[in-house]
Amino acid sequence: MHRRELTSEIIGTAIKIHRILGPGLLESAYETCLAYELENLRLRIERQKPVPLIYEAVKLDCGFRADLVVEGRVVVELKCKEALHPVDEAQLLSHLRLLNIPVGLLINFHVALLKDGIKRMVNNYIESAEKSF
Repeated sequence: MHRRELTSEIIGTAIKIHRILGPGLLESAYETCLAYELENLRLRIERQKPVPLIYEAVKLDCGFRADLVVEGRVVVELKCKEALHPVDEAQLLSHLRLLNIPVGLLINFHVALLKDGIKRMVNNYIESAEKSF
């Protein structure tokens, strides 16, 4: 499955959950439901994956965690807030860089229509001929 197909699958699953539950729950509830649904699709999910920080050849335990990593290829950061802020995008980009994962989704469940709360981001984007992102 290409990354674009994988992100489409994740987005479709998040929309399904949002249609059933709506906005207003805690981030952890959406995370649990999304992990459950993606695992039912036979996708490999890592929840609350530690994000290592290496500074001057020293691995520091700073407590950074990615909400979900799907198939080791997509980082999914979930939010439940009035609006996404630039710091949310910076967090996702940092996780992509530190985990060396090329693509991520920032999904804010605290919106009326989930499509308005989704942002797809890439790490060190280089357009390829096959456009697999």
